[in-house]
Amino acid sequence: MKQVKLMTGNSNPQLARAVSGNLGIPLADVTVGRFSDGEVQVVINESVRDCDVYIIQSLCHPANENIMELLLIADALKRASAGRITAVIPYYAYGRQDRKVNPRDPISAKLLADIITISGINHLVVIDLNARQVEGFFGIPVDHLQARPVLTEYFLSEGLGGEDTVVVSPDIGGVTRARNFARVLGSPIAIIDKRRPRPNVAEVMNIIGEVKGKKAIIIDDIIDTAGTIVNAARAIKEKGAEEVYAACTHPVFSGPAVDRLSKAVEEGVIKEIIVTDTIPLREKFEGVKVLTVAGMIAEAIRRIHFGESISRMFNF
Repeated sequence: MKQVKLMTGNSNPQLARAVSGNLGIPLADVTVGRFSDGEVQVVINESVRDCDVYIIQSLCHPANENIMELLLIADALKRASAGRITAVIPYYAYGRQDRKVNPRDPISAKLLADIITISGINHLVVIDLNARQVEGFFGIPVDHLQARPVLTEYFLSEGLGGEDTVVVSPDIGGVTRARNFARVLGSPIAIIDKRRPRPNVAEVMNIIGEVKGKKAIIIDDIIDTAGTIVNAARAIKEKGAEEVYAACTHPVFSGPAVDRLSKAVEEGVIKEIIVTDTIPLREKFEGVKVLTVAGMIAEAIRRIHFGESISRMFNF
């Protein structure tokens, strides 16, 4: 059995250390810095010959910097005769740019997939892609993990679930996610029917389903500017929901997100915002709860290394 090596860049070292602790395998000695002109410098300070190497690197802000770190680490490993190189990417950048909206748009998610594939990476592990079809952009195997077990376990531990709770999808596209989430909690679902008058601006149109007197959980894969979540929470509250929780896998929290969410918590519109640590929070605030996916990633790495099933982690 080949030796396992864990590595990380600068995107989310806290998560990488937590995965390392779960597996009982120390992080490899890698220096990822910058030359004086700002170019990325990667130096691997130990032998990786014929090793099974896992690079834990979230492609969050600053995305382009973190992408280059991943690519250069992979290239360095390939040139150092590493065995299998697996990229563990908790948050995949450009994942929402998976198709042409306008005639001359790039398909950025596909281009990034091509670059990753030719960098020397043999295998990919991701968590909650915005669109599952992005898996098909890669010419290498992709294991798609889901944060659902981490999030649902928290809500069940807090006494939420059953008919007194409703799981809300903030748009039509998230119905499958909400349905799977609700199945674990044993709860009904509701759907926000909305339109976007312009990018990053959402207008709530209608709520399909019963929320009156219930504890509502709005579940999404990403909270970006938080306009969708906050508008949905206000609409649900106006329809008589007892409490509203917001939950997501990837807390991008760009632009006015923190201000919007903080205000919603302060006004009692949202009781709590539950996120995971696929992206490190640049700014913490009252009402946000961070759950770790380190244990799930560690178990996935263990299963991959020993040739065991990944899908069985989510068959419930």
